Amino acid sequence: MRIGFGYDSHSFDEDRDCILGGVSIPGVPGLSGFSDGDALSHAVTDALLGAMCLGDIGRHFPPGDERWRDADSIGLLRRVVLLVHQAGYRVGNVDVTVVCETPTIGLVAEQIRRTLAGVLEVDFDCVSVKGKSNERMGWEGRREGVAVYAVAFLRDDG
Repeated sequence: MRIGFGYDSHSFDEDRDCILGGVSIPGVPGLSGFSDGDALSHAVTDALLGAMCLGDIGRHFPPGDERWRDADSIGLLRRVVLLVHQAGYRVGNVDVTVVCETPTIGLVAEQIRRTLAGVLEVDFDCVSVKGKSNERMGWEGRREGVAVYAVAFLRDDG
């Protein structure tokens, strides 16, 4: 078995759509980033890469490389799931915590779980997505952006 930890954060960008875990969230500013700014998918991607000791998302999809400009982060996550499978592992489960004052993650958590379960090729009950307020403390509390933490468990496919 292998365990990996991922983290990502992005500031809000009024000119973009908000996408978290592959789910578009209306009425909320989007997130900055070279790709689509999906910090949740980026954190899960980093957790999988960390479990495989393969570096981070920037190593595989470097910002500044035009192939990845405005890239669909769920598509990037799919590529990393392929790497996991090629190494002889499967995702066992993923646990994600989103820290922000907005959007309200509880309203979209089930939809994000369904999307991630499909991409990770696991059952719905193997994906956890939680939202936490930062109680108006720090940059997250000032509504400057979103921070996401993720843990992934990989199991031997054999």
